[in-house]
Amino acid sequence: MSAWLDEIRFGADGLVTVVVQEAASQRVLMVAWANREAVQETAQTGWAVYWSRSRARLWRKGEESGNRQCVQAMRLDCDGDVLLYVVEQVGQVACHTGRESCFYRLLDAETWQSTDPVLKDPELMYR
Repeated sequence: MSAWLDEIRFGADGLVTVVVQEAASQRVLMVAWANREAVQETAQTGWAVYWSRSRARLWRKGEESGNRQCVQAMRLDCDGDVLLYVVEQVGQVACHTGRESCFYRLLDAETWQSTDPVLKDPELMYR
């Protein structure tokens, strides 16, 4: 059965926050949202599936860009309302900007500085 899914506290919108961490480097790559169906498909296939709030549909990471995430482990926080996916990032890029991580800006003297290079041109990833 899927009793384990019942332990996840999905919000009023039916979503749970998912923090995504690269297994080898332990770097946080991104934060996304998932509904029950996305979490279940992720567990069944081993590939990261999220809920795209902007598209209002399931989002299979890498379906357009090819930068997929193979989920090595799924962890649930103490309150049951945040998931952690420990992934192997297939392709160097997790961010739609073409960077390794969505967390590429660092606050420096009250200014956000981009610290990570663009590894792949977004125009080439999303045609």
